[in-house]
Amino acid sequence: MGSRAHVVWDDVITAYNFGAEHPMAPLRLDLTARLCEGFGLFELPEIEIVSPPVASDALLATVHERAYIEAVKAASADPRRVNIARGIGTEDDPAFEGMHEASARLVQGTRMVCESVWTGEAEHGVNFCGGMHHAMADRASGFCIYNDIAVGIQWLLDNGAERVAYVDVDVHHGDGVESIFWDDPRVLTISVHENGRMLFPGTGWPADIGGLEAEGSAVNVALPPGVTDSAWLRAVISIADPLVRAFKPDVLVTQHGCDTHMEDPLAHLAVTVDAQRYAIEVMHDLAHAVCGGKWVAVGGGGYEVVDVVPRTWTHLTAIAAHAPIAAASETPQQWRDYVHWKTGRLAPQRMGDVPVNNLPIWVQPWSMGYNPESPTDRAIMAAREASFSHHGLDPWFD
Repeated sequence: MGSRAHVVWDDVITAYNFGAEHPMAPLRLDLTARLCEGFGLFELPEIEIVSPPVASDALLATVHERAYIEAVKAASADPRRVNIARGIGTEDDPAFEGMHEASARLVQGTRMVCESVWTGEAEHGVNFCGGMHHAMADRASGFCIYNDIAVGIQWLLDNGAERVAYVDVDVHHGDGVESIFWDDPRVLTISVHENGRMLFPGTGWPADIGGLEAEGSAVNVALPPGVTDSAWLRAVISIADPLVRAFKPDVLVTQHGCDTHMEDPLAHLAVTVDAQRYAIEVMHDLAHAVCGGKWVAVGGGGYEVVDVVPRTWTHLTAIAAHAPIAAASETPQQWRDYVHWKTGRLAPQRMGDVPVNNLPIWVQPWSMGYNPESPTDRAIMAAREASFSHHGLDPWFD
């Protein structure tokens, strides 16, 4: 075994930039990396930093149509060459110079950490710059040009993995990854998200369980708005834990979009950094319990770029290194100074949101019973009833 964790980072990754007014601000990645550096994570012997080159067209074509790749490259060379049919040049995905290279670099980063984990060069892999789960095989969607997650999973399948489980806790449905593997029973996709009546992309319902040859391979929990820490964690754990254990994957891939946070401007859940940290620990522990620790974790959405994204993904990096940072820990002063200099804002002083005397977060396990009066429990039960029998599980009991 090599390093405990391979982590993707290079300043050049901030070239993935849709413009100053776009929610997908590259500053969120810069502030995350600087917070990791402030805690000394990048200097730990347990972490090896990976600087990815641009992915080849051949690698991208393992999940994306060649014609789509050519359309991205054309707009990348000349942003006036928009292609609305391919999702390029829309409000969500405006064309920008160098778009192909910036997007393909994210793909290569996820592919590299997938290889590191699969070959045993690293135990865990982290690409908090990736997580572009909305990109489809033939078009851009939802701030995502190329689907780095799908390319990474496909690489694992092409190189010997027989089963890969994917758990997505972003507030938005992981529709691109689900779509690409809709008919592939080797890939279990689980998405816990705010329901599509309220939020983009308007998909991801409990009845969506995969294609005819792969029924049960797609699992969707469509949560109501306003869900808070304990209920959100109950949903994540009571779906992902039993299903991943039953599926017995060779590798666990997880997406940690942190737009579930109560301060995120684009969604309506009410989760804290503390709960997001808890979910990361759950996924980490699950990987060790089920697939020998083979765990690849990526970022995703998250649009509160100062108060939320850097803390959550620094927790992700630290947990992958087996060097977790307590939620009560103070953020480094040099990082707070940098945030103020860069943005004019005051940075958060602690690594968590919940008052220390209110910790730990209490999570009600499913074994304590189903409450039909709870909208969250109804969403959980709908997903369990739709999917659990395909895996030999009882939706009523753990």
